Amino acid sequence: MEPSPPQTPVQKTAPSWQPLAFAVVLILGVWIGLLSGNDATKTFAPGTSRSALNGVLDRVEQTYVDQVMREELEQIALEAVLNELDPHTLFLSSQELADMAEPMEGNFEGIGVEFIIQDDTLMVVAAISGGPAEKAGVRAGDRILQVDSIPISGPDLDNRKVMELLKGPRNTKVRVGVPRRDGLEQILLKRDRIPIHSVVSTFDVNADCGYIKVVRFAQNTAEEFDAAMNKLDRAGVRQVIVDLRGNGGGYLNAVVPMVESFLKKGQLVVYTEGEHVPRRTYKARRDGQWVDWDLAVLVDESSASASEIFAGAIQDHDRGIILGRRTFGKGLVQEEFSISNHGALRLTVARFYTPTGRAIQKPYGTEIDYGDDYFMRYERGELFEEDSILKLDDDSLVFQTPKGRLVKGLGGITPDVFVPLDTSGMSSLMSELSWSGILRDAAFSFVDEHRDEWFGEDDSTLEDGLWKEIGWSHLMDAARDNNIEIPSLQEAERSALERRFASQILRNAFGESAYYEHSVQFDEEFKTAIYWLYHMDSVIVIEGQLSLQLENNKY
Repeated sequence: MEPSPPQTPVQKTAPSWQPLAFAVVLILGVWIGLLSGNDATKTFAPGTSRSALNGVLDRVEQTYVDQVMREELEQIALEAVLNELDPHTLFLSSQELADMAEPMEGNFEGIGVEFIIQDDTLMVVAAISGGPAEKAGVRAGDRILQVDSIPISGPDLDNRKVMELLKGPRNTKVRVGVPRRDGLEQILLKRDRIPIHSVVSTFDVNADCGYIKVVRFAQNTAEEFDAAMNKLDRAGVRQVIVDLRGNGGGYLNAVVPMVESFLKKGQLVVYTEGEHVPRRTYKARRDGQWVDWDLAVLVDESSASASEIFAGAIQDHDRGIILGRRTFGKGLVQEEFSISNHGALRLTVARFYTPTGRAIQKPYGTEIDYGDDYFMRYERGELFEEDSILKLDDDSLVFQTPKGRLVKGLGGITPDVFVPLDTSGMSSLMSELSWSGILRDAAFSFVDEHRDEWFGEDDSTLEDGLWKEIGWSHLMDAARDNNIEIPSLQEAERSALERRFASQILRNAFGESAYYEHSVQFDEEFKTAIYWLYHMDSVIVIEGQLSLQLENNKY
């Protein structure tokens, strides 16, 4: 085969204003340096620096040799300012604010369906309970082929287009075309407020213990958590596992009442303080309803912010056991300031401190690659070996709980019981099927094909043997249809993939809670929590660490 001739690189011309942008950043850097100088006696006339920056931009806009986009230059300048601060201070555009607001507000306005796009067609995974779609008879497995009499299927259909078509202000109407036995039925829907739940799974594990999965701390989280606890109370349990793994946090006013419910009146939940924000304390206003319950909290390297407030308070008051791996380490409090017609500045104004006085924020700065923290933990072996957890030599960062437990600040919450990341069943095939979305789509199509046969409304406890052959064959066929090479799998790898597929099937058929109820059965952190709660009467503190003192002295 004749080699191809070398190609001349294409010269990409930078925008004509780009050198100017660099100049603006340089000027801005000098400006920031002046403002942050160490000379306490240095004074500036009010507005001088702002006027200088605006003066530069005005002059550029009026007299520069080429046309410039002032808004783009202002954006560059803005980012340069914020980059000098901390990793969590951000400027958000109006659209970014709107996108982030929905899950935190706990609702959105639309027709109330969960969907996927398969074969260029909008497929309903679930009609949200109580939403307009469910009330009108839309159900899991339906195809929405038309919106307001216009066909929507085709290669151009994507998630954003679906959102634009189906979401909209409350009380507005939309008509969807859904195939039925008698033809295409046109269903008129009036959009409404649809809840986005934060507590996605609640069930009793056994006669003594329950489980609650919390995925974020939003406006409605405390209310949902209270309802979940009352459900477990009615079931007769007196121990609970609160799963905060992967929970990146949220609102402070959501986590505080949740912690309160486990504390005695007057006990400190958290306090915040900043250079320009005076100390503010949050204490339990009354004896918590669940103050006598045994508690285990599951955390990992993605548990952050409000999750760390919850875990830190429980740990500092010796109210429960924290299990898993060291948390993310976000201990900064942001306040949102609206910038009219542009968006909002989410500015860090304070740090939060746990009841013992721990600051949880991990280090950041110009010499620290903040975004690569997870990779560094992986490389250091911290996700697999307790001895590899980052050690901080400063004794001032070690605190003691009332029962003598030694806890550390600056860099997340270190669990009482370390549980390594389980990668024993991981395989390249599982990774490829998961990241590509093929596993998710195959689970939906499997449920769709067998909905009437196996997936009745009241039966979420299917025999595990169901997945062993029929489900496995369906998944492998989906892999082959997508040109994925199927390698030889070890028994542990196949079992892990079968379990992942089964959990996804249950999610599609019966909802989020069924997914967790199935998947945690094989979860080492969950099983370790059950073990410790079962032996709660044998938990003691030895040399600052929680230990189990069993009759046979074995764990």
